[in-house]
Amino acid sequence: MELLDIVDENNNLTGRKEERKIIHQKGLWHRHVGAWIMNEKGELLFQKRAPSKPINPNKWSRTGGHVDAGENPIDAIQRETKEEIGVNIPEEKWELLSIDKHLKENDLNHHFTYNYFTYVNYKIEEYTIQKQELSAVKYLSIEEMEEINAKKDMNYTFTNKKDFEKTIEILKQKRKDLKIKK
Repeated sequence: MELLDIVDENNNLTGRKEERKIIHQKGLWHRHVGAWIMNEKGELLFQKRAPSKPINPNKWSRTGGHVDAGENPIDAIQRETKEEIGVNIPEEKWELLSIDKHLKENDLNHHFTYNYFTYVNYKIEEYTIQKQELSAVKYLSIEEMEEINAKKDMNYTFTNKKDFEKTIEILKQKRKDLKIKK
């Protein structure tokens, strides 16, 4: 049973916990984490969700997941990257880029996503994927992400337009700061 902390609409812990399934059924606020993992070419890591996943099966997304009850977001992102792609990235290598509030009409998945960034030198073959969660990993350039999003390619799970554009600008700045040529 996966327990999650319930937060209020301002992302404050309420002191209550509930099963993930119940949280989604009732539309209770909770926390997610997402990882933007950039390599030395300025490309970002994407993982293909396993066909057995109930939400977004066989779709490409970034590494991430729920923040478990009693866990803080930085520990959650470290746990998710270790579990899903088999790499240990120390806390000091992560940078919190933003916290996005997700509230959609006709969707009970109300959550806050902590968006983290890290820079790595891993090659694709160095990742060890968790077969229950994923079927593949690959790197995409920021420009490829923009093209895919513009085409509304349903094989990818990008966020809403406003958050996507904001994130793209942040990632381009990170690439520039790292002096990576596109």
